Amino acid sequence: MLQVFRVIVHLRVNYLAHVFLSGKDSAHAVGNFVADTIKGKEWEKYPSSIKRGILLHRAIDQFTDSHPIFKSHVRLLFSEYRHYGRVIVDMFYDHFLAKNWERYHDQALEIFVQEFYSILNVHYNDLPKVIQLRLPVLQRENWLLSYGSVEGLSRILAKMERRTRFSSNLSQSISALERDYLVFESGFFEFFDTLALYCKTHPHGGYYQENTYFEGLKNST
Repeated sequence: MLQVFRVIVHLRVNYLAHVFLSGKDSAHAVGNFVADTIKGKEWEKYPSSIKRGILLHRAIDQFTDSHPIFKSHVRLLFSEYRHYGRVIVDMFYDHFLAKNWERYHDQALEIFVQEFYSILNVHYNDLPKVIQLRLPVLQRENWLLSYGSVEGLSRILAKMERRTRFSSNLSQSISALERDYLVFESGFFEFFDTLALYCKTHPHGGYYQENTYFEGLKNST
């Protein structure tokens, strides 16, 4: 079970959400992007903004895994995909974020993604080795933009499946998305507002000014 858990951690590549939730702080976004490859206290060796991004990423994952909507979506997949359900729901959520991008950001997704790839190249020497090796593929296949279509998401899930040491059937999960598309999407909208507000008020949060979506978020309490 521990081995499966470690594989799942490495497969959680919902990159778009993590980058978006860093706001306009470039180094923070780099930390948020690479955090799953940073083990233990290795984060302490990084510059301040990257450190904060790593710590926010960990807080986002903890918040997400404990959220009732996310947990209900994972339960919908559990009988077919077992513990890989968390990975799959992460990817579904990145799909909905990309598909509905104009709801969350004034800048076109294509421009946002290309600017972030440029940021990664500027910070190349700060990236963990595994990310340096992965970066050319991410850029060439444009993973962050591909999330926005079901076809693109399907291709990425198939590639992820080939990286698993245990049977995951990740590539088959598109059928579950298509079967319960509106259930997943409506739940995502509600969940993501709570997550974004959590990041906005978190001590390790990014820079959210000048983003209409973040500025409009209000604490219900």
